[in-house]
Amino acid sequence: MVKAAGAAGAGMSMGTATLAPPASAADAPFAHPGLLHTRTDLDRMAAKVKAGAKPYTAGFAKLAANRHAQSGWRANPQATVYRGSGSPENYRILYNDIHAAYQNALRYHSSGDAAHADTAVAILNAWSGKLTGLEGSADRFLAAGLYGYQYANAAELVREHEDFDLGRAQELMRNVFHPLSDDFLTRHNGAVVTNYWPNWDLTAIACVLATGIFCDDRRIVERAVEYFKHGDGMGSVRHAIPVVHDDGLGEWVEAGRDQGHALLGVGLMGTVCEMAWNQGIDLYGYDDSRFLKGAQYVAKWSLGGDVPYTANTRGKGAIGGWSGSETASGVATVDPAMTRPIWAMVAQHYTKRRGLPASYLTRAAAKAAPEGGGGDYGPNSGGFDQLGFGTLAFTRERAAAVSAAPSPGPVASEGAGGVRPQASASPVAGDDLAATGSGDVVGWAAGAGITAVAGGLLMLRRRGRAG
Repeated sequence: MVKAAGAAGAGMSMGTATLAPPASAADAPFAHPGLLHTRTDLDRMAAKVKAGAKPYTAGFAKLAANRHAQSGWRANPQATVYRGSGSPENYRILYNDIHAAYQNALRYHSSGDAAHADTAVAILNAWSGKLTGLEGSADRFLAAGLYGYQYANAAELVREHEDFDLGRAQELMRNVFHPLSDDFLTRHNGAVVTNYWPNWDLTAIACVLATGIFCDDRRIVERAVEYFKHGDGMGSVRHAIPVVHDDGLGEWVEAGRDQGHALLGVGLMGTVCEMAWNQGIDLYGYDDSRFLKGAQYVAKWSLGGDVPYTANTRGKGAIGGWSGSETASGVATVDPAMTRPIWAMVAQHYTKRRGLPASYLTRAAAKAAPEGGGGDYGPNSGGFDQLGFGTLAFTRERAAAVSAAPSPGPVASEGAGGVRPQASASPVAGDDLAATGSGDVVGWAAGAGITAVAGGLLMLRRRGRAG
């Protein structure tokens, strides 16, 4: 069996055979579970925890010790959630409950204890039965994005539970979380498009993508993918990582703001890439693995390393109103002790699924292990921006055959959603991926199983896929 990678035309001949491009996955159903975790992921966690394998046991112990992961948690749903000054803020109730639902669901899949699944279902049903709106200052868009993608991920883990109200949860995503996030990507709260730093866009992209997958709406998924690639706001990949330096590191623009928001950005972009990957869409490898180069940059900088920074001036203000600009002229100071549970997912993708070196990511992930989740990084909202527990959820064996495309299971093919893996996503053996470029195509071809290179067409032999 031969697949054509990078061909965008009609069928082509090879000897007496006529080969057509891979079938589009545009009409294929979505894989479920298929947001941050697939069935393969959940089965792996359960098997490793049962076997007492390291580092899964340490990751599971971190989960079990978290107060949110207890089956006695009771939800406190609100009809309206407020985030932002001038409002009776109650958004902390929402994010604590969502993290309790996610952690109980993850604990159920890791241990088999049904009491945790029941708790997760009760929390999620309670909120879908009461929440009708998100209000407040501009921060309401952050609430929609962050808690929307998180709610969908918790719900995805129990969507087959007999007591879970899937239809009502889908309505909550479509009618409460998604509209604000989609509107932000369209209008940016009435501001000029560069007024908001990348994290604002990235929370919205994560929510829109999670909504599309959770609700089986391909149009919504494609909206998120297109914005990630070509959006006008600062959260699209080329705006968040505007410069790739000669050393191969991709400058993360928000490093000119502060460390905490730069870490948040890596976590959010990684979340978007992982959810897309699990549906057959390779954003990890998009634009010559630009995200990896940016993540490596932030990891090196956060570990205390020196990184270059190109002065960045962005316009600020409201359309038809006040206007101004702000220039970030250098990287902010860092605290090497600051951490978020963001590194395991990204490091494991590139080093284990792709079999590639990514030294700064590897070091950052090792330093953060075992990763916890909401409640382990302080009581404030920043400690709940990521779902976490990457040591348990994303540690995997190195793939026997390097995957150059996502493996979503039986429902999606390479190129799903119109995104094709980049040939230079995998470097020559021994090189750091952050330094890859188009010249690495020959080395990548050998590692990925390419048997012929002719006329710009890469012909792939059939190979096993890595999850």
